[in-house]
Amino acid sequence: MSKKRGLSVEEKRTRMMEIFFETKDVFQLKDIEKIAPKEKGITAMSVKEVLQSLVDDSMVDTDRIGTSNYFWAFPSKALHARKRKLEELQNQFSEYSQKKKSLQESIEKSKIGRQDTVKQIKWLRKQPTDGLIISLQQNLGPNGSLHLKRAKLTKHLAFLKTLTTSIRKV
Repeated sequence: MSKKRGLSVEEKRTRMMEIFFETKDVFQLKDIEKIAPKEKGITAMSVKEVLQSLVDDSMVDTDRIGTSNYFWAFPSKALHARKRKLEELQNQFSEYSQKKKSLQESIEKSKIGRQDTVKQIKWLRKQPTDGLIISLQQNLGPNGSLHLKRAKLTKHLAFLKTLTTSIRKV
């Protein structure tokens, strides 16, 4: 035996809006509290909460006349709200697409300027290693140990590799 699952908040809101759209009438809270459980299956305890959330989202209008609060929502208002939202989203889309286009153009401009720097980095990578090898050979002289030369060269080359990787990241 499975328990009957209750309605989600969105389902309650949708069903509450159906009450207004189907009847196209103005209601008091007590009327909605009677109609919603019978026709749409919304629990009586949550009718006021759901109605208030719809009022807060401007989907249902409310007005106080004397001592009574009246609630109403017409399909035409929902249509106009959707049209306004659609226009707003279309404006945002066009704005963002222009922004994207300008950013892509700036990326292309920055790539053009970086081509020379890539060549310079390659040249700089090559220069220190050649100069380093020559200077190490001169410092150690012909009598220097081969292992010592190799160790120093490896150490300097490792340093240059870390230097070049950091330059690439920049």
